[in-house]
Amino acid sequence: MPDSLAINILIFVVSAVVVAFVGTRMSKVADRLADKTGLGEAIMGAVFLGGTTSLSGIVTSVTAAAGGHAELAVSNAVGGIAAQTAFLAVADLFYKESNLEHAAASIANLVQGTLLLSLLSIPILAFAGPPLSFWGVHPATLVLMAAYFAGLRLVSLSQTENMWQPRQTNETAVDKPDDAVQSRSLRKMWLKFLGYAVTIAIAGYFIAQSGVVIAAKTGLTESVVGTLLTAVSTSLPELVTTVAAVRQGALTLAVGGIIGGNCFDLMLIAFSDLAYRDGSIYEAITYRQVFLMALTGLMTGILLLGLLKRERHGIGNIGFESFLILILYVGGVASLFFKSR
Repeated sequence: MPDSLAINILIFVVSAVVVAFVGTRMSKVADRLADKTGLGEAIMGAVFLGGTTSLSGIVTSVTAAAGGHAELAVSNAVGGIAAQTAFLAVADLFYKESNLEHAAASIANLVQGTLLLSLLSIPILAFAGPPLSFWGVHPATLVLMAAYFAGLRLVSLSQTENMWQPRQTNETAVDKPDDAVQSRSLRKMWLKFLGYAVTIAIAGYFIAQSGVVIAAKTGLTESVVGTLLTAVSTSLPELVTTVAAVRQGALTLAVGGIIGGNCFDLMLIAFSDLAYRDGSIYEAITYRQVFLMALTGLMTGILLLGLLKRERHGIGNIGFESFLILILYVGGVASLFFKSR
């Protein structure tokens, strides 16, 4: 990467715009694939949309970790989860019929939210526990990966076993397949989806590289750059795809894509630990990253309460959980920024 601050800022901005532009188109393709494959919006959002929109974040964190920038890698991962949870509250503003969490309440989203809270506790335990590593990899990394895939199975089973389901109301959005999608080519849809994913990954690489230079040139800490710059910019696909999904009525896809993507984003810490060669990455993180994890856990808990309470309308036509999540995110990020000055 060039050494010029101005050029790196330009690269950063252009890459972020590319991520946002491509992400807009992913939601429509994902919704069609959910209907065409029969997977449903919840699984499509959690696994495919959430995973592919996280590609730029994966590249950013892994590249930063491989370069020895542990704080940037972890801050990007956890900061992205916090930003994406706040983005769900922003998407609530675009759904006028009722509170988004009321309309999109489903057992799959509740299971995913509970899984996210469980996964968040693993890096915190690794940070607070005794130093352990084998060939530079902490056992928590393997536990994190195993817990994620076990959780996905629970999400899948929750949709088929029907042990619990939300009470249907006039505002509840039901995931109904679009019959018109069946005439489309499944192969072309997957190829288009893959092309978008590769583009986002490439843009994520340039975001990571330019972010490191910006941090060095401006004197900002890696935690601030990771939380405010790289995390937010690499999370733009989630914001764009979520708002787009809400506007086209794919509410389960919107909420599932955020919560499922957040679960996947915790895998970024595991990938970063594998890429970080100066020991266990959990031993290199600071209280700032732990603060972010705790903040994210609180925001997720409030989101779950909103999905359970299912308030129809609230402040500014958004639920109490969306209002509180936005307040917590802005306050938490501001606290982290001024604390590092």
